[in-house]
Amino acid sequence: MIETIYIEENIVQHPRVVEIMMRFPQARKITCGRYGQVFNPKAQNFRLQKQKPALILAEKYKHFTMPVPAGYGIGANRNFYFSHMLNCLYDCRYCFLQGMYQSANYVLFVNYEDFQDEIKQRCAETPAEPVHFFSGYDCDSLALEPITRFAEQFLPIFEAIPNAWLELRTKSTQVRSLLSREAFPRCVVAFSLNPDEIATKVEAKAPSLQRRLDALCKLQAHGWQIGLRFDPMIYQFGYQQQYQHLFEQVFSVIKLESLHSVSLGAFRLPEKYFKKVHKLFPDEKLFVSPLENQQGMISYKETLEQEMTNYCTEQLLRYIPKELFFPC
Repeated sequence: MIETIYIEENIVQHPRVVEIMMRFPQARKITCGRYGQVFNPKAQNFRLQKQKPALILAEKYKHFTMPVPAGYGIGANRNFYFSHMLNCLYDCRYCFLQGMYQSANYVLFVNYEDFQDEIKQRCAETPAEPVHFFSGYDCDSLALEPITRFAEQFLPIFEAIPNAWLELRTKSTQVRSLLSREAFPRCVVAFSLNPDEIATKVEAKAPSLQRRLDALCKLQAHGWQIGLRFDPMIYQFGYQQQYQHLFEQVFSVIKLESLHSVSLGAFRLPEKYFKKVHKLFPDEKLFVSPLENQQGMISYKETLEQEMTNYCTEQLLRYIPKELFFPC
């Protein structure tokens, strides 16, 4: 799967690097000073690189946790995100990462302990108040779990901090590390879901809806809290029937007692990112939808976005209590 691995010179002997390299004995290995030398140059083609991304093993020095953007959260007052990786295994056409980064290569920051130390510090600041941390903002939390062992090594840390909550945002079926250990209630495994008719068109390389639901069922049977993320909603003709069918599929298998939260949000991209992605995929039908610029964000026309939001909200509230619903 990975044919080329770049390694920062300072971490060549890092135990996590050594372990990963043993998994890819045939991979071409190239050392570099800092990961930005490979990841940031402008003369790169994201679309071309996405066909065979390289893995870049790096060390992060600051900003281990960051405040979440406005409107991003599931009920807590203190919310942070953290990114052990940059970029994603999947190739979803609506993803903002392809507009934000120059490179499609994966960056893995191997100094997990520095992330964990800052997470502990954030929680110690308000020991009587829940602190929510979101993984999966700049990557998929679980898609490369067999390589990164991210969940395996972070879950014990969160379990040991009484006021720390973790959301693992994913489309992945790589849930073995979660099924091999005991669940705990302050971790939410949140699945991003779209109707099959939409996902097959805009979520390239991602597992099918049915495979995600199968993974979800295994996790809830094992005791894990589940999150449902209908975000972004994508418009196409007949979306009402498609989303209605999606909700029927999902809530035919979800157990309310294991459901932590449900979020809903429409497609939107910052204008700068949208222009870059549109240039990469000029024939993409998603980008000829009824879109408009709303204060620097490209999204559906306000009337259409409101129509979709109202319809899907009404449908969702047929299945869930309002206190579990978090519109974005």
